Amino acid sequence: MSIARYKVGPRIAAAAKHGDTIYVAGTVADDTKQDARGQAAQILRKIDEALAHFGSNKSKIVWANVWVSDIRHYDGMNAAWDAWLDKANAPARATVEARLATPDYLVEIAVIAGA
Repeated sequence: MSIARYKVGPRIAAAAKHGDTIYVAGTVADDTKQDARGQAAQILRKIDEALAHFGSNKSKIVWANVWVSDIRHYDGMNAAWDAWLDKANAPARATVEARLATPDYLVEIAVIAGA
């Protein structure tokens, strides 16, 4: 079975498709001056773009991992998530507090979706 990759960098691809499954890597915001809601909104747009590259969309997400650098960012992240979510097709999701790669990152999200 072939593997297709999206936005391949020196260390990781932003997403990869294997068979009928799309894996979107842990995604962070480009503008880290934004609060958790703003960062999450940026991330979700990037996820939309990655899924669209493979002909998919957020309604086909089956699993999401969300990391917040401080649990106090949970509500802000959820505000962006709830505004973006296809409520008829909500995925399974885990959200945890974790130290992210840099203190500027408040939110990181990875998803697995069907093609």
